[in-house]
Amino acid sequence: MLNKVVVAGGGVLGTQIGLMCAYTGHDVTFWLRSESSIGRTQPKIDRYSALMLEDLAKAKALIGNPMGAFVYPRGMIKNWEGITAEAIDDLLAQGKKNLAEKVHIELDMAKALEDADIVIESMSEDPQAKIAVYEAMRDKLADKTILVTNSSTLLPSTFAEHTGRPAKYCALHFANTIWKNNTAEVMGHPGTDPAVYDQVVAFAADINMVPLQLHKEQPGYILNSMLVPFLSAAQALWANEVADPETIDLTWKLATSAPAGPFQILDIVGLETAYNINQMKPDAGEEGSLTNRIGKLLKEKIDKGETGVNAGKGFYDYRK
Repeated sequence: MLNKVVVAGGGVLGTQIGLMCAYTGHDVTFWLRSESSIGRTQPKIDRYSALMLEDLAKAKALIGNPMGAFVYPRGMIKNWEGITAEAIDDLLAQGKKNLAEKVHIELDMAKALEDADIVIESMSEDPQAKIAVYEAMRDKLADKTILVTNSSTLLPSTFAEHTGRPAKYCALHFANTIWKNNTAEVMGHPGTDPAVYDQVVAFAADINMVPLQLHKEQPGYILNSMLVPFLSAAQALWANEVADPETIDLTWKLATSAPAGPFQILDIVGLETAYNINQMKPDAGEEGSLTNRIGKLLKEKIDKGETGVNAGKGFYDYRK
């Protein structure tokens, strides 16, 4: 069992991944770069811990409701069938204990990585920044340590040689609100050891995810191969001044019965991530191109601190 987990990065998904690992009984260390990073990450740890436990407690009201099996927090309750209020109370008690005792923060990379079973890199979608972190890590990892990336769009083969352990490296990608949307896409590269791949699949199941196995590398995996074009189409409507974000979201929700529109999703993902993905497109630097205009609009909001839900404001104001 891969028990000692290190998460490199304290962003939206990195925080959720670490907390899900802790909730399921794993020892978790967040490696962060600086004291200022702690100031940004600790509030996320507190917020997401509270949200996870709140959703778990609310699940008691779903018992006996035919819709309960469709809307319960799947990452928090491994099996809904036959669940009781008493069983949920037991999960709450253990979950609170685990989240309080099994989460650590470390700034010293060597200390954080010492004796790790698995390291989950969850840095921003910046290839050079990822390479720098991998090269700093490579001589500090134990031989047994498996290294995975939670990159949303980048291929593991791009980074495999920089890790110093290509056979023990692959992608493990999670969806946002991990405790409810418990997907874990497992994607190797041509040099990934099949036995390591299988260990990562088993680890995903251990942290209450549903392992989704990809048979070959695909930019964007399964989920983002569908989601990114959808979000890009919405941003194009905005940048071309066809409609405002609220109207675009309303259109999508009314027509599909979806609970959230694309700009609400962008606020959850974080506008910095959306910007980084946009800037990787070939025409991002081409003045006047649609991609360039989208990048400028996103950058305006980022520069104002309007980066999404965690900042309190993105396309929508969450401070009310």
